[in-house]
Amino acid sequence: MSERDQTADSLDRAFGLLQRVLPKQLLSRTMHALARSTRPSLRNAMIGATLRAYPLIEMSEAVEPDPYAYPSFNAFFTRALRPETRPVAHGDEVLVSPVDGTVSQLGTVREGRLLQAKGIHYGVPALLADESAMARYADGSYACIYLAPYNYHRIHMPLDARLVATRYVPGSLFSVNASTARSIADLYARNERVVCEFETAFGPLAMVLVGALFVGSIETVYSGEVNPPSRRGGGVMDVTQGRGRRFEKGEELARFNMGSTVVLLHGHRQLHFADGVAPRSVVRVGQAIARLG
Repeated sequence: MSERDQTADSLDRAFGLLQRVLPKQLLSRTMHALARSTRPSLRNAMIGATLRAYPLIEMSEAVEPDPYAYPSFNAFFTRALRPETRPVAHGDEVLVSPVDGTVSQLGTVREGRLLQAKGIHYGVPALLADESAMARYADGSYACIYLAPYNYHRIHMPLDARLVATRYVPGSLFSVNASTARSIADLYARNERVVCEFETAFGPLAMVLVGALFVGSIETVYSGEVNPPSRRGGGVMDVTQGRGRRFEKGEELARFNMGSTVVLLHGHRQLHFADGVAPRSVVRVGQAIARLG
């Protein structure tokens, strides 16, 4: 290992250690309250700080382009985009990106395991909180997509599908950036998450919405806020609302109230990722990222 790699590894480990001792739940509860405040001075300060920190935010794409017209920071953060800014690729067999973000990892499920970072893997049953998931997604394909704070934070459907299950899985709230993925084992399978499973014409599909540090909540269009701070803890919770609902490709499914990661799993064995879609590539909602069959 080069001196540069050793330094990067040491920084990753230090960042991971810091997160282990941070009061992550308390910090996230605090952010949940602050992000929903309608107090103008606080709202404007948070929005202004975010715009200065992340110049890549493109407000001209939003339905409401004035950032200070939103009633709260969370409303600004989860703003809707004009539909024409995210055209959805045609073709029943074309799987599109559910989010704007950066691909962390993608590939084929091997012996029920997915790659998190170099030398670190995690299991399908643990990720989905369901031992029977191993059979559904054996030899299937996956893509893990990270949403940075400057990304659009609504989540859309990658295929036409019917919802068959939603599970809230309690857990920790580690950051999900690349540094943490390299230093915290089983990161996505230990963080708080919402698992949405679907039936499609091409086989089973799962979308795992992974919570993270400062992620105040995850909200679906059919059940509202799934994991408010008051509900955290306890065991896995089945969400019955929306079961059986049909979604069209590109339709909104959920949103992150603050940023995080989506792990997309498909059980179809003949999925081919599009040219140029690889780790560290940037994708956008509606973009063709794979072909089935």
